[in-house]
Amino acid sequence: MDDEYLSYEEEEENEEVDYDYDDHYSEDVGQVITKEEAPTSQVITKEALVAAQKQVLVRVMELLSVKENQARTLLIYYQWDVDKLFCLFADQGKDRLFSCAGLTAFDPCLVSSTRMMVMNCCDICMEDDLPSDVMTRMECGHSFCNGCWKEHFIVRINEGESKRIKCMAHKCNAICDEDVVRRLVSPELAKKFERFLIESYVEDNRMVKWCPSTPHCGNAIRKIKDDDGEVECLCGLQFCFSCLSESHSPCSCLMWKLWTKKCADESETVNWITVNTKLCPKCTKPISKSEGCNLMTCKCGQHFCWLCGEATGVSHTWTTIDGHSCGRYKDDKVRQMERAKRDLDRYTHYHYRYKAHTDSLKLEDKLRKNVLEKAVLNSERKSEEVFTNYIWVTDGVNRLFRSRRILSYSYVFAYYMFGEELFKDEMSDKEREIKKNLFEDQQQQLECNVERLSKVLEEPFDEYEFMKAVDMRRQLNNLSALVDNICKQMYECIENELLGPIQFGNHNIAPYRSKGIEQATEFCADICKSSS
Repeated sequence: MDDEYLSYEEEEENEEVDYDYDDHYSEDVGQVITKEEAPTSQVITKEALVAAQKQVLVRVMELLSVKENQARTLLIYYQWDVDKLFCLFADQGKDRLFSCAGLTAFDPCLVSSTRMMVMNCCDICMEDDLPSDVMTRMECGHSFCNGCWKEHFIVRINEGESKRIKCMAHKCNAICDEDVVRRLVSPELAKKFERFLIESYVEDNRMVKWCPSTPHCGNAIRKIKDDDGEVECLCGLQFCFSCLSESHSPCSCLMWKLWTKKCADESETVNWITVNTKLCPKCTKPISKSEGCNLMTCKCGQHFCWLCGEATGVSHTWTTIDGHSCGRYKDDKVRQMERAKRDLDRYTHYHYRYKAHTDSLKLEDKLRKNVLEKAVLNSERKSEEVFTNYIWVTDGVNRLFRSRRILSYSYVFAYYMFGEELFKDEMSDKEREIKKNLFEDQQQQLECNVERLSKVLEEPFDEYEFMKAVDMRRQLNNLSALVDNICKQMYECIENELLGPIQFGNHNIAPYRSKGIEQATEFCADICKSSS
């Protein structure tokens, strides 16, 4: 592998790459970099949320011949999974589909004719001889007075259960008509009820999620393709669609969750205390040793032996250690201390490198803004094509930013992939060592070329003469293509060589994209205006 990458560097010194940023071919890495696939996600703004929901409702209403409130009830029950809804309809029929969701497949003529035989008596408040206009009958056939219905609706809405308000009748699971709810409650409560129904499209839908921005931007993201991808909202936040955490590829969601918890709960500080302190046998406070004497005295007054940690008696004083077996080898305790120290050293190794690249990422974000400013200013002063079109600079700095982030998270991935926390029984020691060396070779190549890319971008290109600027463009083009190629190889290695042979379940990772995390396109509400 080393020889392979050395050959890339040798070619780089001799050849210039014709680098097109839509579909281009890099002679140095021998790879065609094609345009990205069509966007797989949409941003639904607060204003377009009703239209987005309406689009799905109309589709269900037309195919199942149901009213809007029935379509919404079905979709809420089946978590807005239209494909699942249609499959169940084809397999089980309309009656079964309705009954599971709490709807009644009724005959309107039957309901109207039966209504005349219903006595105007409310079984809730026990009032009888009530006028017909104060009684309301639901589609399930149960009839109660408007006052009882109203109190029932008020309680359910205030308790946040308004998306599926069930009938008051005993053991009746039918869902109340939302039009009746709106009619009987106050305008303020009706508005709150309507908001719950609209937000259900996001909160009960696995393909739609709120953007986790703070403060909340008000947008939701809808995935068109069901995958474990990362996405960028219109507000600029990039996040993992699966766990709503910051983008963390190539880490899986579980790896990232464990890592953030590990870094936050100071578990390694506790580990250090375990290695470097002893607990007082009386008050159990941790005591560190600052001098050579092994006879310790706690603030509580208790004397104990540093070597064995046991409380001392009269015979264990400054001049004698009678009665203590400190010199006898205790295999289990020594192993425990060695293991704690080894785990701490391992964590420190990966955390230091993760933190170093994360810090570099923050600095290079400032570099990116500075480079873009210089590119704009310089393009206004010089007429040559290399100066007027600075896409080679902007693409280079964006490549640096993306690959640096992947590099920082690769250390988190390596910590869990080759440790014993998640895959202890999935690989033999020999197999783990082989895979670890394979991954670290690629990680080292990526690290080396990311640093080279960073160094080139720090050059004062805005002060260069024509030929020097052309030379810098060549270097950036080659390095950008090379870094992109290494990133792709690393992801292929993770998917095929590392996680592929393992039954990894919760360890899917977001796919690699050459042009970075996908920016979701804005949902167009115009297509629903005619249906609104």
